[in-house]
Amino acid sequence: MLGGMAEALAMKGGPKAVPDGTIRPWPEIDDYDRKLVMSSLEGAVHTHGPNCEALEKEFAAWNGSAHVLTCNSGTAALHMALYACGAGCGDEVLVPAYTWPSSATCVLHHNAIPVFVDIDFGTMNVDPDLIEAAITPRTKAIIVVHLHGLPVDMDRVMEIARRKKLFVIEDCCQAQGATWRGKKVGLFGDCAAYSLNQNKVVCSGEGGMFATEDGKKAELANHLRYFGEHREPSKSPDARDYALGWMYRNNDLTAAWGRAQLAKADRNLKVMGEMAAVMTEALKGTPSLILPGTIPGAGHNWYNYTIRFDMKALGHEGDAARFRDRLVTAMCAEGVDTSVWQAFIVPEMTAIRAQNAYGHGCPWSCPHAGPVDYTPERFPRSLLHANTHTGMTTPLRHPNTPAVVELVAKGIRKVMEHAAEIP
Repeated sequence: MLGGMAEALAMKGGPKAVPDGTIRPWPEIDDYDRKLVMSSLEGAVHTHGPNCEALEKEFAAWNGSAHVLTCNSGTAALHMALYACGAGCGDEVLVPAYTWPSSATCVLHHNAIPVFVDIDFGTMNVDPDLIEAAITPRTKAIIVVHLHGLPVDMDRVMEIARRKKLFVIEDCCQAQGATWRGKKVGLFGDCAAYSLNQNKVVCSGEGGMFATEDGKKAELANHLRYFGEHREPSKSPDARDYALGWMYRNNDLTAAWGRAQLAKADRNLKVMGEMAAVMTEALKGTPSLILPGTIPGAGHNWYNYTIRFDMKALGHEGDAARFRDRLVTAMCAEGVDTSVWQAFIVPEMTAIRAQNAYGHGCPWSCPHAGPVDYTPERFPRSLLHANTHTGMTTPLRHPNTPAVVELVAKGIRKVMEHAAEIP
């Protein structure tokens, strides 16, 4: 039997389900990566050079975007999107209560106010049914996060946004290549942000991409990407645009590696989908385990395979996060490459909960801002998810194989079958 009851847990002296050295690291580096990176290194431009321009064109063609700008992180791309949509002092921006902090801190970067919306537990994404109730006269935009590569129902989001005259920013940092009704995410809203961080489908260590279909928004984002001192070639040398820049541009070496990884994106996405199917089949019927799901119309990219633990069934509702950490420790002891991705909800972040990002209560103390309530209990499903999940990326990616996935599933199942023995 997979993960049979006869075997003792590795943390209690039993054999590991996944032997050391079984899981290969991500990303895979080959001769094409070396060729492009070495060519950049030996080139003459190491700031925003020819590889940056080539990456923008190639990503635009692959993604189907009209305008693409490369920058130094997905966080920077989100901030550029906020600025391009005109969000500023006192404006409110809706953000999922459970996401990576950058989805909310980008709002604070431009002195706007994040307003949180609880998630749908089944999808781990923002619950579209709760969006409209969070809108106020100060609401400027909605940041939609396609978390772990599962698209949000963009039909519902866009209907609300257009009716309420709100901008939509798609946080696609984990969702490169994911689709909604056959169309890639990032092509529905007003602007989109993508990350090139090491864990991402298209990786360059660090880096980001801003995308939009609107040339004017691309121009505004470019202002922020540099120093805010931008002028058209036709303007006089003394002409200045009213903006503050944050110096977000990318560099040529990073972009060269991004180009090499982009060339392998379709192959990698195919493998991730196939491996996720193997994992789901192997874990079916595992006691007290909640498997990740999808929704009709969504083309999941399986960036992160996230499982949750049924703490009621396990008898640990009262100490869910603590026992979850013990389960994860037991799985890691088995050689399972898993971890808690984000252990708290964003409204619990110190600066946000205290409403004091810049000192003196700013930006919440701005006379243009309105009152907001960040009490964590207002977001029960986000709290439940934060306290009961673990996820993994590397085991489900090339050059790993279905055989590796089967071993990882064996380790997970072994721990869950022995959960009563874990202190």
